[in-house]
Amino acid sequence: MNNLQDDVKILIYTRQPDNEYTESLSNSIHFAYCQGDDDFKPLNENYGVLFALGTIDEKGVIHEKGLKNPYLFRTAEGSFGIVAVRVDASGNDDAESKGQILLWTSEDLITFHDCDLVKLHEDLFVKEAACEFNAADEVYELYWEDNKGNFYVNRLNKSMSIDSISAAEAANAYEFQHPVVNLSNIRQGNILSVDSIRGNKIKANWTPIYNTEVRVPDSVNITSPEELELVKAEAFYSDGSTSEKQVKWDYTGMNFSTPGTYTVKGKAVQETYSFPLARGYADPVILPWNNKYYYIATNDNVNDIGIYVREADTISELFVPGFKEAVILDVDEEKGFIQTFWAPEFHVIGDDLFILFAASGKEWGPQCHMMKLKKDGDIMEAEDWNAPVRVKKSDGTYLAQDGITLDMTYFKADGTSCIIWSYRKNIGTPLDTGSMLYIATIDEENPTMLTSEPVLLSRPLFGWENIQGTINNEGPYPLVTDDMVYITYSGGGACGYTYALGLLKIPRGRDFLNVNEWEKASTPVLSYYSIPGVYGPGHNSFFRDYNGNTMIMYHGEEEIVSFGTRCSAMHRVHFNKKGVPVFNMSSERDLDPKLCDLTIKVVVQ
Repeated sequence: MNNLQDDVKILIYTRQPDNEYTESLSNSIHFAYCQGDDDFKPLNENYGVLFALGTIDEKGVIHEKGLKNPYLFRTAEGSFGIVAVRVDASGNDDAESKGQILLWTSEDLITFHDCDLVKLHEDLFVKEAACEFNAADEVYELYWEDNKGNFYVNRLNKSMSIDSISAAEAANAYEFQHPVVNLSNIRQGNILSVDSIRGNKIKANWTPIYNTEVRVPDSVNITSPEELELVKAEAFYSDGSTSEKQVKWDYTGMNFSTPGTYTVKGKAVQETYSFPLARGYADPVILPWNNKYYYIATNDNVNDIGIYVREADTISELFVPGFKEAVILDVDEEKGFIQTFWAPEFHVIGDDLFILFAASGKEWGPQCHMMKLKKDGDIMEAEDWNAPVRVKKSDGTYLAQDGITLDMTYFKADGTSCIIWSYRKNIGTPLDTGSMLYIATIDEENPTMLTSEPVLLSRPLFGWENIQGTINNEGPYPLVTDDMVYITYSGGGACGYTYALGLLKIPRGRDFLNVNEWEKASTPVLSYYSIPGVYGPGHNSFFRDYNGNTMIMYHGEEEIVSFGTRCSAMHRVHFNKKGVPVFNMSSERDLDPKLCDLTIKVVVQ
C-alpha cells in the first residue's frame, strides 16, 4: 500500500456523561482512529485530550468551562485546525461565550496551539460551527448555526489572525457531518482522513506504549557465574524505545570449572510493586540514602497527625509486615504543630537533607515548613532533626498572610534552586480561588527564605482539574532530565477517583520564573484510566532506585468512589524513543510475561 494514501481516519467527538465519567470530563475533545475498514478505536484510552480553559472573574474566582460540537479541519498549510463551541460547566449555553467559538491549530494532533475565542456575533449563541479553507479566495469560511436554526458565515484570513474575522452574513443551511460509527455513548463530530504515516504517529502518541520483544545476546564468553549475572536483557517497545532488564538464569547442568559450551535458559525479570503498597498512606516519597531506602507519606490512618518514616535495605522491605517505622515529628502544641501534617518530602538542598511539609496549629490552616537533619544525624531519630522553620518571603514575612500553603517541593537546575508550592485563599467560600501553583528561587544556604517574589505558575482552569467539588493544582514534584525540567502536579478530586496528574515542562536553560516559558499539557499524564485497578492516581514523587530505574510513587484508591482510602502505589517511569518520560507504564506493558523466557549460548572459558 502507498504510505501516502489517505487510508487513516480520525474522528473527533465528545462523550456522553455517565455515572463516573462526569460532565467536566465528557465535555472535552476526544479522538478515535481507524485504518482501512477497521472499526474506530478511541485514542488516549477514551479520555479527553483537549479541554476548554475556565475563566477568572474580577474577584479571582474560576468559572469552569466545557465544550461541545468540535469540528476538525485542514489548514491551508496541510496541518490541522479545530473549532468548538464553549459551554458552561454543565454543558449549557455560556453567557460569557455568546457569539464566540474556540479555535486551536495543530501540526500533528499531538501538540496544540490555543488561538483563544473567535467572535462571530454579538447577540446570538452558537449552536455548532464548521470551518473550511477556501483556496480560491484564500480565506477560512466559518459556517455556523444559532439556537433558532439560522445559518451564518464569517471569514478569517489565511494567517488565522482572530482579529481579521469578518462580520456574520446570512448563509444557506450547512450540513454538519455527524457520521454513525461503532463507538457508543459519544457525541459524534466529523471525520478527517490522513495519510498512514501521519495517522500512525497520531495513533502511537495517544496509545499506551507496550513491550513487544525481549532479547539477550546469542552467545557470551564467561569464566564465572558472576559474569553471567551481569548479562542483561533488552526490552523493546512499540515506539522503538528500549530498556534494560535483569535476567534470572537457570544454572542447572552447568560447571563453571570446566570449559565448554552450554545452552542456558533464563527469565527476564523486573521487580514490581503490587497495589496497594500501604493503605491509608498518601503523598508518598521514597529517598535512597546511604545504601538504604526511606519512605515518608501523609498518614491518613492517624488522621494526618505526625510525620512517620520507614527504613529498609530494599524497597520491598518498606512494605512488608514488621517494617521499621519511627515518628520523627509529633504533636507539639507549644510550637504549633497540632494537625494536618501534610505531604512530607525529602529533599537534598545544598549539602543538607530537609523534609518539606505543611502543618497547622489549633486553628486549621496548613502552612509550609522545612526541617533539616543535623550533621551526621540519623533520619529515624527525632532528636537528630532541627526544629521546623516556617518558610518566609524575601521581606521576612510569612509565605502567606492569608489562605493556606502546602505541598512544597524543590529542584535545582542550571545552577538555580527553586521551590514550588500550592496556595489557596477563601477555601470553602464563594470566593474560593482554588489551589494555585507558585514558584520562587531560594538560596541553598538559607532555603527557608525566598530570594525572589513568588510567581503564579498554574491555576486549575481545565475541566479535569476542576471537578467533583475540588479546584486543584497541588502536589507538584520535579523530574529533571538533560534537556527539560518536568513538573508533575495533581488536579481533580483529591480524595476521589478523578484525581489525576498533570504536567508542566520547561527546557533547560530558560528562565524558570517566566511563566510564559512553561508549557502546560491539556490532558493528564496519569488518570484513573491509566493503570488497571488504580483509581484517582495523584500527588506523586520520583526517585532513582539503586538499579538505576526512575520510579514514580503516587497514591490511588481501590474503588471508583468520591472519597476513598488513599493508598501508596509505584511503578517504573519509561523514557520513550525521544527521551520523553512516560508516566503510565503499567507493569504488564513494561515487561510482557509472555516474552520473558530466554535462551543464550554460554561459552565457559
